Amino acid sequence: MFKEFREFALKGNVMDLAIGVIIGAAFTKLVTALVDDLINPIIGALTPGGLDFSNIYLMLRGEAPTGASLADARKLGTPFAIGDFVSVVINFLILAFILFLMVKGMNTLRRQAPPPPPPAAPPEDVKLLTEIRDLLATK
Repeated sequence: MFKEFREFALKGNVMDLAIGVIIGAAFTKLVTALVDDLINPIIGALTPGGLDFSNIYLMLRGEAPTGASLADARKLGTPFAIGDFVSVVINFLILAFILFLMVKGMNTLRRQAPPPPPPAAPPEDVKLLTEIRDLLATK
């Protein structure tokens, strides 16, 4: 059983998948930072009143004073964090678009790869010997 597991774990596909997961996790952190630190502040600067996604919530249970942060609201009750959801949706859309571009680029590269060269024609003496062999086989 250990031998089978070792063969499975050391296959190229499993290692490729592990590398992909690790790179994906790092890429997700990068996109999250992009959304939280760049996109959301720009949206906040462009909206009247400086919309801050991180502090948009509705209290489902308990009460929080007006203008309290989401962290404070979580201490005082159960907030419905709409702003966090909006940030996650923006993260998802950015990741999905980037993955789409990557897959599209890979498909384009695959289509542009030159076709393999046709097999070389056999020499004349090999053709002649093949014909002789075929004639002898039919008799």
